Amino acid sequence: MNRGKRRLQSRITPYAPMGTDRLEALQSFHEEDPDDAFTRFALAREHLKRGHPDEALAHFEALVEEQPGYTGTYYHLGKLYARLGRPEDAKATYRAGVEECEEQGATKDLSELRDALMQAEGVGLG
Repeated sequence: MNRGKRRLQSRITPYAPMGTDRLEALQSFHEEDPDDAFTRFALAREHLKRGHPDEALAHFEALVEEQPGYTGTYYHLGKLYARLGRPEDAKATYRAGVEECEEQGATKDLSELRDALMQAEGVGLG
């Protein structure tokens, strides 16, 4: 587990129950350290979980732009694009993620992104 994730979990778990407090806590943590990729990723996921796709999209897009090495973002951003009816953006995001994962040797994320790209392109579907 990376250092940012441990720090965030230790700060959220005892003090921020699920619900509004969790979102507020994540926003506060992001304001304190806007360069912490895990916090921004968690904030995007929380917005998505609450039905705020535009807010989630803004955070995912910023992560890909500002911290392209945070490879888990590509999958979630691509899925969100697909959900929003933007299949070409989804495929482009998966492709960019595949390239980044290949450069980093991030095999787990690479496998997920390749599968998502194949599905988005209709490969192997019946």
